[in-house]
Amino acid sequence: MRCASKRQFLQSVGGIVGASALLSFASLEQAIAQVATLAPATLAQDDQFWRSIRKRFTPASDFIQLENGYYSLAADPVLDAYVGHVRRINKLSSFYMRGRQADDMLAVRAHLARLLGCSQDELIVTRNTTESLDSVIAGFDWKAGDEAVMAEQDYGSMLDMFKLQARRHGMRNNIVSLPLHPQGDDEIVELYSNAITPKTRLLMICHMVNITGQILPVRKIVDVAHAKGVPVMVDGAHTFGQLDFRIGDLDCDYYGSSLHKWLGAPLGVGLLYVRRERIKALWPMFGDASFADDDIRKLNHSGTRPVATDLAIIDAIRFHESIGIERKSARLRYLQRYWTDRVRGGKRIVLHTPEQPQRSCAIANVGIEGIAPAQLAKTLLDKYRIFTVAIDGAGVHGVRVTPQLFTTTAELDTLVKALREIAATTT
Repeated sequence: MRCASKRQFLQSVGGIVGASALLSFASLEQAIAQVATLAPATLAQDDQFWRSIRKRFTPASDFIQLENGYYSLAADPVLDAYVGHVRRINKLSSFYMRGRQADDMLAVRAHLARLLGCSQDELIVTRNTTESLDSVIAGFDWKAGDEAVMAEQDYGSMLDMFKLQARRHGMRNNIVSLPLHPQGDDEIVELYSNAITPKTRLLMICHMVNITGQILPVRKIVDVAHAKGVPVMVDGAHTFGQLDFRIGDLDCDYYGSSLHKWLGAPLGVGLLYVRRERIKALWPMFGDASFADDDIRKLNHSGTRPVATDLAIIDAIRFHESIGIERKSARLRYLQRYWTDRVRGGKRIVLHTPEQPQRSCAIANVGIEGIAPAQLAKTLLDKYRIFTVAIDGAGVHGVRVTPQLFTTTAELDTLVKALREIAATTT
């Protein structure tokens, strides 16, 4: 989409975006144009360029933020545009909500669908991945004896929703455990394939495991499941905006993601994709007689919502596409390898993320033998001012480290130094 048409669209969703936001976007696009001929892998190592990108964010200055996988701050141009949406909608209030909201949200859905590679009639905007995937899990017409397949390394909220369906309907959850360092795709595919039985009605997999960063061979698993007549739901919380793919590459039946993670939208927005022929069979969580059974909007009844956040999705998409997914993904993978390559194999240091480059991107998990994950996270924060999150379960015992585009190699040098010192001094 050309710059002029982007500005026109920004004006169409909630009013004119502030001049400062438009100038920031234009400045970013000019900076990207200067490096357009460089290969993404080459640009990924250009710290000077990425320092210029960092200037378009305002991270905290009193600690090193390495927990961006939970919620990553929006870039300043996106934040400025978001504030403009808030002011515009606040000014128009119910006049906007009753007169413009529906049309603007259709436009936002259209742009998200274009980015994901699906029809807007197969996609809705939600608050987060949990809401998206729990809507699918709860939307199944489960019967006693039905089965679902998942992994113990899947996200806790979805596992809890499956447990709730088991209590309520008498269905059964077949839980596998993923190898942290698989020898190859076949090992993972076989694990899921063996868990499928004639009673399996749904298989859930992570595109990227949130606690370790491991990327799963989704398409191969989907192909095996489909061959056995089982639909597949993909947890894409950490892949939309981080990896270069389209929904057709996965061929899954359901896909959910959070847009306030790697796309960089303001806090509180996600998406749900449902393959067209799967929509009708899902029960909505909330009653809404406005839409037909085969209309995905039946799953999107949320009452009055802070629509300014939804409108800012298009601003986040503009920032994201200005940089380009290939450049973004290459830089995130480079940042992860920058620090993991320096500590992997170190005395008492244990990495829970696969070593093969194709099996991970930004996220990695590291532990130190003899120290509890919570204590490691506390030491990193208290002594070195590095913020991470402790993971202690499902065979993973360490801290999750998630850099973002504004993360510098100097900050990761501090992490490496800290891990080495802690490993050398802790008894």
